[in-house]
Amino acid sequence: MRPRDIVDLLLLGALWGASFLFMRLGAQEFGPVALAFLRVAGASAMLLPWLLWRGEGAALARAWRPVALVGLVNSSGPFLLFGVASLALSAGLMAIFNATAPLWAAFIGWLVWRERLAGLRVLGLAVGLVGVVGLSWGKADFRAGASGISPALGMAACVGATLLYGLGANLARTRLQGVPPMAVAAGSQLGAALTLLVPAWIYWPAVMPSAAAWGAVALLALACTGLAYVLYFRLIAHVGATRAISVTFLIPAFAMAWGWLVLGELPTAVMLSGCAVVLLGTALATGLLRWPLGSRP
Repeated sequence: MRPRDIVDLLLLGALWGASFLFMRLGAQEFGPVALAFLRVAGASAMLLPWLLWRGEGAALARAWRPVALVGLVNSSGPFLLFGVASLALSAGLMAIFNATAPLWAAFIGWLVWRERLAGLRVLGLAVGLVGVVGLSWGKADFRAGASGISPALGMAACVGATLLYGLGANLARTRLQGVPPMAVAAGSQLGAALTLLVPAWIYWPAVMPSAAAWGAVALLALACTGLAYVLYFRLIAHVGATRAISVTFLIPAFAMAWGWLVLGELPTAVMLSGCAVVLLGTALATGLLRWPLGSRP
């Protein structure tokens, strides 16, 4: 990687790590539905002019159906579920669950699309599952907190969100080949916004959220979603998808750091060890880590 690519990778990890902080700050006042809608609506408002400036609007028009489906599966659904989880879980814990998305992508690719999984990738799925169980063990309290959401429900929402991410990755790979990445990014956010428009109107907060909550949502939409997509696809263009996806390993660290600095959420030993196990499983399942190093895939 060139120095610029390393900077992009670190900035992307910081932005996506901060998204869990901003969800925590915004969900209490907006609620999960309005928060998810504002996130994708703001991101689409940022990305669509960029798409048109690049002259790729026609590509989106040709592929709008699969792009809209990916927006539903890969944005509106996960963002809504993580909004629910943010009412009960810390930013760092949500980010660790988020790191399992590549595991589910590999599993769904094998289950639905019959992709071959080598022995180490199967081992990675098992290791990642052990990490998730370890994180959940002893924390799955079914008693609802002040928000009405229990930690157990929050963890289930995280798992549901990452399952959707895994499905979305496979849909994008199989149904959007040849579609420009910016058309996928902008169109999927627009499609997600349209699917959430009516639910957001129904569940709009009765009390006007504070300026701080609006600021958190603006940063979540424009920086952590819109700008992050631009950085991500630029990384894919410069260093390839395999290296770009290594940002997965940076997000939990940044999320725990942001949660500690802003909200005082100290990571526990269980969280840190569970994070290590999950990331090890992810590295094996995605083929980023092979044994012996450099051997055949």
